[in-house]
Amino acid sequence: MRRLLLALTLGASCAFAQPGQAQEAPTAAPAKELFGAAARPAPLAARSIGFYSKGCLAGAEALPVTGPGGGAPLWQAMRLSRNRNWGHPALVDFIERFAVAVPKVSGWSGILVGDMSQPRGGPMRTGHASHQVGLDVDIWLTPGPGRVLTPEDREKISATMMVRPDRLDVDPKAFTRDHVAVIRAAAQDPQVERIFVNAAIKKALCREAGSQRGWMDKVRPYWGHDAHMHVRLYCQKDSPDCRPQEPPPPGDGCGADLAWWFSDEVLHPKPSPTPSRPKPPLTLADLPAACAAVLEAK
Repeated sequence: MRRLLLALTLGASCAFAQPGQAQEAPTAAPAKELFGAAARPAPLAARSIGFYSKGCLAGAEALPVTGPGGGAPLWQAMRLSRNRNWGHPALVDFIERFAVAVPKVSGWSGILVGDMSQPRGGPMRTGHASHQVGLDVDIWLTPGPGRVLTPEDREKISATMMVRPDRLDVDPKAFTRDHVAVIRAAAQDPQVERIFVNAAIKKALCREAGSQRGWMDKVRPYWGHDAHMHVRLYCQKDSPDCRPQEPPPPGDGCGADLAWWFSDEVLHPKPSPTPSRPKPPLTLADLPAACAAVLEAK
């Protein structure tokens, strides 16, 4: 049950029929194929529609792939071939604002930005259940390299693993006080609703955060997230159809709930005698009705 509840909180080209072939109804086709085929944003007013893991995005804005800063850019978008550097304008504003703050609180010259959303949001062909409404971004826990990365670099460089092989704590050679400062800066931004990290990173934050811990309630453990932090913004005022996430439990999240992540149940799960069937992919009919108009807008 705990695994199900946690999963609910996170909520990670079109085929055209040839003559003589039956054409699949758009509402029955996997929504990830329909939204994955959209190369440009919907030319509509900006708004997030639905929940983070079941929705879409109108009026998306692209994050410039390279930020200001000359030879040491404040931010650089990674994996450009995925075309996932899109978001609600509030998300783009946050990334630009956060990138300016990072060198002020750490020794980092800039940040590396992973997946945001697709041009029209919606389910992705690979990688994420959420990131559908333009309010999620993966920020690598790897400092900017102090140089402009080539397109090839951005496809091949990997984020640095922060977690020890035994999964019980962070790797002290990788995770530093700068990481604590960078995560704290993100959590203290008033637009940030939640930050997901690996449980070992949360454990390190609990140990290193100090006495001023008001920001810690936003930072919650989740599977994966061992080389990046997943930052999620609140629903915006211009998006009445955006469904907010439930608030986090009270407290800094450093007690029994965190300890559970290091139990045998989590670290050494027993295989199920009756493997569950994979869930069918979301279809357009599963998404809010307004997402059809987003998909069709020209």
